[in-house]
Amino acid sequence: MSTAPFTPWILGLTGGIGSGKSAAAERFVALGVHLVDADQAARWVVEPGRPALARIVERFGPGVLQADGQLDRTALRQLIFADPAQRQWLEQLLHPLIGQEIFSYLAKAESPYAVYVSPLLIESGQFNKVQRILVVDAPTELQVQRTLQRDNTSPEQVQAILKAQLAREERLRHAHDVVVNDRDLQTLHDEIDRLHHFYLTLRGGQP
Repeated sequence: MSTAPFTPWILGLTGGIGSGKSAAAERFVALGVHLVDADQAARWVVEPGRPALARIVERFGPGVLQADGQLDRTALRQLIFADPAQRQWLEQLLHPLIGQEIFSYLAKAESPYAVYVSPLLIESGQFNKVQRILVVDAPTELQVQRTLQRDNTSPEQVQAILKAQLAREERLRHAHDVVVNDRDLQTLHDEIDRLHHFYLTLRGGQP
């Protein structure tokens, strides 16, 4: 008698800047959960030798490469910042490739479920490709405080990033589960551990 092939379901993990989604992601990895980060996938598709990098150099010239052949993200950002047409071209090139990379990697999961981490999970529409959504949330003042401690930036820049991101209410509206990360790291770990045990009981992300 044959059995159906193992198919892990996908948990989408998201949250605003300074919410603690990266710390939550690290805890899932420590628990043995297969995880892919959208930012990491965006780096994979433009590694030396990949077709996307060759297309970028063909369009923008060798000035977008570092001496070691890696993409110079700062140089590229400066070229597209004030040119919406160039930015649109780059997005149309990279977004499908990033999506393919992400879901190809997730399909290799050997854990009962896999985690896809993306700050733009809702805005990008990729929430439609996951079976459940976990939002890591935190009070705005704490988001600002954490980001200032972590990054070399100003309070005004952090506030500008917060304003540019999806409104908290809209993000929470899509959530199946919410972790309010307003205490210490151990408390966050305890919450992720609790959810992990719950997720292990689910099939296709549903009770």
